[in-house]
Amino acid sequence: MSNNYDVIVVGGGHAGCEAALAAARMGCETLLFNINLDSIALMSCNPAIGGLAKGQLVKEVDALGGEMGKLADKTAVHFRLLNASKGPAVQSTRVQCDKQLYRLAMKTVVERQPRLHLRQGLVDELVVAGGRVLGVIDETGVQYEAGAVVLTTGTFLNGLIHIGTTRIPAGRAGEMASLRLAAHLRSLGFEMGRMKTGTPPRLKAATIDFSRLVRQDSDPDPQPFSFATASLRTERLPSYFSHTTAATHDFLRENIRESALYSGRIKGIGARYCPSLEDKVMRFADKEQHPVVLEFEGLETEEIYAKGLGNSLPPALQERLVHSVPGLEEAEIMRWAYAIEYDFVQPTQLWPTLEAKPLKGLYLAGQINGTSGYEEAAAQGLWAGINAAAAVQGRPPFLLNRAEAYMGVMIDDLVTRGVDEPYRMFTSRAEFRLILREDNATLRLMDQGRELGLIDAGAHARMRERREEIAEEMGRLSAARIYPVAATIKILEEMKTTAIKNPVSLFQLLKRDEVAFDDLAPFAGAGWRPIADPFVKRQVEIEAKYEGYIKRQREAVAKLKALEARRIPEDLDYDAIPGLSNELRTKLTRIRPATIGQADRIPGMTQAAISAILIAIKKGELEKAAAARSGQGEGPQG
Repeated sequence: MSNNYDVIVVGGGHAGCEAALAAARMGCETLLFNINLDSIALMSCNPAIGGLAKGQLVKEVDALGGEMGKLADKTAVHFRLLNASKGPAVQSTRVQCDKQLYRLAMKTVVERQPRLHLRQGLVDELVVAGGRVLGVIDETGVQYEAGAVVLTTGTFLNGLIHIGTTRIPAGRAGEMASLRLAAHLRSLGFEMGRMKTGTPPRLKAATIDFSRLVRQDSDPDPQPFSFATASLRTERLPSYFSHTTAATHDFLRENIRESALYSGRIKGIGARYCPSLEDKVMRFADKEQHPVVLEFEGLETEEIYAKGLGNSLPPALQERLVHSVPGLEEAEIMRWAYAIEYDFVQPTQLWPTLEAKPLKGLYLAGQINGTSGYEEAAAQGLWAGINAAAAVQGRPPFLLNRAEAYMGVMIDDLVTRGVDEPYRMFTSRAEFRLILREDNATLRLMDQGRELGLIDAGAHARMRERREEIAEEMGRLSAARIYPVAATIKILEEMKTTAIKNPVSLFQLLKRDEVAFDDLAPFAGAGWRPIADPFVKRQVEIEAKYEGYIKRQREAVAKLKALEARRIPEDLDYDAIPGLSNELRTKLTRIRPATIGQADRIPGMTQAAISAILIAIKKGELEKAAAARSGQGEGPQG
């Protein structure tokens, strides 16, 4: 059995699966390690994919040839379009998946992927020599060699579960923690920190009084995540809503010192945007209740995910807490809630490729970089896997900037700003969110996916046809004009929109909020024609209604590109640049920004400092040019 591979991926969660699949599909012999092969792609928390800003990440992963969107479509049992009443820039898809079906579906995909090999085992060390990684060593002492290694360790690095006063070393409930690898990374000099997350209790459906809860059914006509999905499964499961009560809050306050979080036993940093119930009650004392959402974990299980009841209380107190919620008075807990602490690596130690600056050939993706969420992990895994494969094959690195993808926003945030709490993607993080919509991800990114070899020719051709049809239809509507004659005014009255006083194009008419594409059917004689593809129709509508805003964002993108085009030499000596504060010198030396654009986004950066850096770069370029000219002038004398 060969122990020599092109790429080794450590960890079979959402990041690891995407990384391993990308590397194998790009032609690399790839080995995927997981502590337990039965837990590949297991959803440790809520079995949901997507959500605000996260749906955009899933669509982008799919457009580049990743797997998450396809499997979410295949295993989803509840569909919601979030922010449906708002503009397209902030609309996002979220689905509730069958937990076990998703895990098994991904296990099938990775097992059947050519060039991808699976190994159950715990990686304890990296093989390091000459400033680069050469492979890994597992817990049995067996060494595996590789041109690149991708670490996607999730919450397993030095993982510690808290349930009241009980502490259990584990990566998640029922699985051992990775202790030696965490210590090994520290010994290599990586700056590491400690974070905390948690998961709520799982309840038995048969013991819940659903008649007292508010039921929410799935959207009736959902759209898939993946461009490759032809149809969605027909089975649907509802969600139910309850809430905490004054009794819940009083009980928590009375017993708050029994919580691992408030007893001082937990040192890791939790997320402000996703607090435990203890945090909600203690930090928001004016709130009389907090929502509790009950979601099925699958079609063939009684387990209910109790979103909103996350805590780290002892078991006996967890039962009393759950029973204080309307509809849950007799609810039986199948799995206890718990908090978990784990180590992470400060991501400012990574290049934008997600390669570690201190150790060439080592890539990090997912929660090891201080992020949270399946979608953030999958996007990083795909990114790291592509770049690991590209490095091994001698291909250019794969990079997307903040104007090209939510993925680009996330990676730039991580490597430029670092993290001081678990990082989660929000639409507000994306300056150009109107042009980085969920609905246009394939148009934006499928060309790159095809170039990488992760998208097949047929799918790419279909996308190009759609893009051409959108452009053609926009041109057609812009050229088609209507005039303020009696027949036109009557049609507009029937459409309940304002009459026109001057000739306008159908494209201009489509800009109106109350006018949809199909409403223009009465103007077929003027140049309108029906469109069968709802995707094309949707894109034409959005381009018309938001044309002015989109134009301004694209102008801003042009300015960003100018800053990103100005590269900074890797060996630039920031200590030698006059005018920089000691704080900025330290940050610039640690982060090593690749471009002026990235430097400009470092917290605390000033325009005076940017000017000083530009002067230093120019000075260095002039000195190198002068040295080159001097070298050309020297030679043997005749």
